[in-house]
Amino acid sequence: MNPKHILAALSLAVASPAWAGDGHDHGDAPAATAGSTLPRFAATSDLFELVGVLDGKHLTLWLDHAADNSPVKDAKLELELGGIKVPVKVHGEGEFEAILAKPLTPGEFPVAATVYAGEEADLLAGDFDIHAEAEAAEAAHTHGWQEYALWAAIAGAALAGLAALIRRLRSQRLGGAA
Repeated sequence: MNPKHILAALSLAVASPAWAGDGHDHGDAPAATAGSTLPRFAATSDLFELVGVLDGKHLTLWLDHAADNSPVKDAKLELELGGIKVPVKVHGEGEFEAILAKPLTPGEFPVAATVYAGEEADLLAGDFDIHAEAEAAEAAHTHGWQEYALWAAIAGAALAGLAALIRRLRSQRLGGAA
């Protein structure tokens, strides 16, 4: 057997599969999608859909027509979070912004929004569920030195095994030629 073929087979056999470390094994959970982990809510009616995304005290809101998901033009929006009126400013077509007086604490808050758009007026309702885990998920992901040490040890063992195999193949080749 050609030593190059043996080395190729050995390198494939030695290659380790990807292992999930602590906190990375999702079990049977669906794969995560890219995107923000910021808290969000949706409030809907037959006419409109309102989505809000909270970043600290900054709340961004998008208002669309329920029928075709197009932004609602020239709309006025009144918002209540947990029974407290929140002043809302128009930021663009179908887009609004609000600054909360203080950050929301973890918990569930009722959302009520009144929409005025031309001849149409509607009340939208939903719930804003904020979990403490959302804040923890935003923390920076770091790797400990133990993880790097483990991979260094695995790579070192693989290289040592490969070097031993090469030496053995060379000695057999030289011994067979003599």
